[in-house]
Amino acid sequence: MSQEAHGRHPSADAEAAVVREGLLLIDADRRLLYANDEARRLLKLPADCESRPLRALGLPADLLALLDGGRDLTDVSVAVPGRTLGLDLRHTDRAGGPACRVATLRDTAVLADPDTARRRLELLYRAGGSIGTTLDITRTCQELAAALVPAFADYACVDLCEGVLDGGEPRPARNGTMHRAALTGITAQPPLLPPGASVPVVPGTPRARAVSTGHPVVEPDLSAALDVWDDVRPGTVDAMRDEQVHTLIAAPLNVGDTMLGLATFWRARPRPAFDEEDGALAEELTTRAAVLVDNARRYTREHTMAVALQHSLLPAGLPEQQALEVASRYLPAQAGVGGDWFDVIPLSGARVALVVGDVVGHGVHAAATMGRLRTAVHTFSSLDLAPEELLGHLDALVNRLDQENPRPDGAERPITGATCLYAVYDPVTRRCSFARAGHLPPAVVHPDGHVEIPDLPAGPPLGIGQLPYETAELELPEGSRLVLYTDGLVESRSHDLDHGMKLLRAALAHPGRSPRETCDDLLDALLPTNPADDIALLVARTRALPADHVADWDVPADPAAVARVRAAVTRRLEDWGLIEQAFAAELVLSELITNAIRYASGPIRVRLLRDRALICEVWDGSATSPHLRHATDTDEGGRGLFLVAQLAERWGTRYPASGKVIWAELPIGPPYGGAPGGAIGETFEIGEAFDGGEPLTPRTTP
Repeated sequence: MSQEAHGRHPSADAEAAVVREGLLLIDADRRLLYANDEARRLLKLPADCESRPLRALGLPADLLALLDGGRDLTDVSVAVPGRTLGLDLRHTDRAGGPACRVATLRDTAVLADPDTARRRLELLYRAGGSIGTTLDITRTCQELAAALVPAFADYACVDLCEGVLDGGEPRPARNGTMHRAALTGITAQPPLLPPGASVPVVPGTPRARAVSTGHPVVEPDLSAALDVWDDVRPGTVDAMRDEQVHTLIAAPLNVGDTMLGLATFWRARPRPAFDEEDGALAEELTTRAAVLVDNARRYTREHTMAVALQHSLLPAGLPEQQALEVASRYLPAQAGVGGDWFDVIPLSGARVALVVGDVVGHGVHAAATMGRLRTAVHTFSSLDLAPEELLGHLDALVNRLDQENPRPDGAERPITGATCLYAVYDPVTRRCSFARAGHLPPAVVHPDGHVEIPDLPAGPPLGIGQLPYETAELELPEGSRLVLYTDGLVESRSHDLDHGMKLLRAALAHPGRSPRETCDDLLDALLPTNPADDIALLVARTRALPADHVADWDVPADPAAVARVRAAVTRRLEDWGLIEQAFAAELVLSELITNAIRYASGPIRVRLLRDRALICEVWDGSATSPHLRHATDTDEGGRGLFLVAQLAERWGTRYPASGKVIWAELPIGPPYGGAPGGAIGETFEIGEAFDGGEPLTPRTTP
């Protein structure tokens, strides 16, 4: 409901703030029980005035006589040093209450000049509405300075204590410096230090007194203070003298007992010097502004912590892999931290997974949920799950997160919603598998610049748990660009999703652009001025593993074939210049092929991939995976996989459409030193014949 609806003009509250009343509460023993800030200012009461007798406070005799009297008073004038006050006095024991008196005091000088009071009222009203429009500390300070120039002062500056601008706790500035956050004036170049400068608190100046006392200081004549400043900043003082700056008000920005900074207002001739009433008005405004600055400081601190949390949960860098040339961008929203994320995850068989996701909502909860989902994607991808299976596990996880969230009394349990796009690219086949959970489809830019938005099964967002997810495959020419993004890139306040997708297509329709250049093109074309949502962007240009870097053999289910595979592998490694890796590769493949022949079913295949590492794969028709275990002293076998794990950088099992693949990655580097022996020698017993044999014919690479 508006203020007019209550019968009050909007300026009525402001008038109450300008024409303020001092309040005194006096008990039956003539002791002061309470005095508000205005009463302390009008009567210059000491800080420890409460609970002291009235006669011990140094009050003028006329005022003391009126306060001691037994009569109620209404608008009685009484003189105090420097001003005339209007006094009202009321007893509180008429209806059986305590025998106390309430006195209200008003400065009649404010009421005697209605034009001045009206101007100050209007200034206070306008300034109150223009300060604190955002939660940005610097902008709030700028609004405070701009609100009083030129209506109240010729120049205004706001200086903050160290630590405030970053959202931290203010550090005392009594013997140090402050950071200039805002400056404005009637001239293009005010004769003061610019914003961003380190401003000293010079002892002996009005600003130093305001900092040390924590109360506003009105200085009608700056002559003496300029002489002190001249020793520290002679150039600045000369400029102030040239502009005839002659008076100031220094008002601390206090919140409770904490000083956040100092606002200083300056006047130049021919304007009159500041007086006590001007000081009261400046104090009123700075008191309000200090609360707004403190709110912005606290928001900055929380926002900084949330951003730090979010960045700690996002990838610190992109992993090394050869299948894709990748560039990424992440831009947080100005409104708050969100839950967008991306990932590049190397998989077995030289494949690479690309992930982009978006958690609904903003704030620390969204960032923390994003971190949990990102960790889950890494865990599930390490199991080499198909894209649709991985999203199914994520969906179940989000459902569990919803169940874990506490439900407020009488309220529905909050829902953790998220979308995700998961893609796996295979550089051997140049095929890419996609599955998406309510996420926007990727863009595919062909080498000639043609842009395609593939029609992929959408799937429900994570957490719905109603429908299964589907995987779609695309064959991509080498040099194609995959573009994965979140909705903050293509949808904003300035344009809807359809228009954003048109801009996306237009920005991508340029052949020969690198992933880094593509990211820049998209942000230049689509990035809104003030992003309301996070933006995660991932661009990957595909590479194909050369055909001569792939070797593939069919293996008959015959133990004698193991020796022939070893010989064929050695010849291929000689062709690749990797003969140093032959011993480890033969050892690993002997164990894996022997296990497949003994315990699995056909068909059995062996594949070698020369990538960043030498990848050894054994394919069979069984769905049973071997497990690493410790063999006892009496076991004749059981040490094979242990040796595979020792020789390989990574090893594991994945399950294609049928059967399984056991793979191991051997580093391409210095040869394995030392003669075989010890534990390695035991492998000769595990494999079949370790001698030569008839060569195998390589399979045609698919």
